[in-house]
Amino acid sequence: MSELQLTGVTVARGAGPVVSDVDLTLRAGEVLALVGPNGAGKTSLLESVSGVIPHTAGEISVDGDSVARRTRVQRARAGIAHIEQGRAIFPSLTVRENIMLTAKSEAVLTEVLASFTELEKRIDSAAVLLSGGEQQMVVLARAFASKPRFLLIDEMSLGLAPVVFMRLLPVIQSIAHSGVGVLLVEQFTHLALGIADEAMVLASGRVSHPQGAADALAADPELLRTAYLGG
Repeated sequence: MSELQLTGVTVARGAGPVVSDVDLTLRAGEVLALVGPNGAGKTSLLESVSGVIPHTAGEISVDGDSVARRTRVQRARAGIAHIEQGRAIFPSLTVRENIMLTAKSEAVLTEVLASFTELEKRIDSAAVLLSGGEQQMVVLARAFASKPRFLLIDEMSLGLAPVVFMRLLPVIQSIAHSGVGVLLVEQFTHLALGIADEAMVLASGRVSHPQGAADALAADPELLRTAYLGG
């Protein structure tokens, strides 16, 4: 099984580390929820994995091969896709044109739309005319069309009501079921844990609850509370 592995990863911004000594393993076909309070370092960790910012210590590898010295483009070619915060669509382009930026062929577009059926009826609409939830679906579809092995998703619910975000959860699960490993950072903790296979908690830049079964963490509110407090 294909794996993205972090071992002892530390990330610094400015005067000191914002993430320290993080270990995790993301497996193909699984959703790993990375949750924790605001300012815990979750975004910085994802950015270090995809190459947006450097990490200062530790190892990042894909199937045992280090990607630590590779550029962001090289990591993308190795199969690491990153959906950053905010709806990064091209508003003047249609839904079709947004997806075709990575799909490259009509065959891939057809394959993607099979998983994103809600977009079919809006395929020739300008992306700017879509609702916030539909725009996020376009972002997901475009990332999926790039054929990633691992997909990092950072706060996809930002600016969306929980009921709208819930429409995206089955799509994220569908992406994982296709064989993609999904690392999901999400503010709606229980919604994220509800679709995740595994979960871990980051608080104050450190792992306060190690990677384990997501349902076990979701079923123990006191454990989750303690993990969020970093204690």
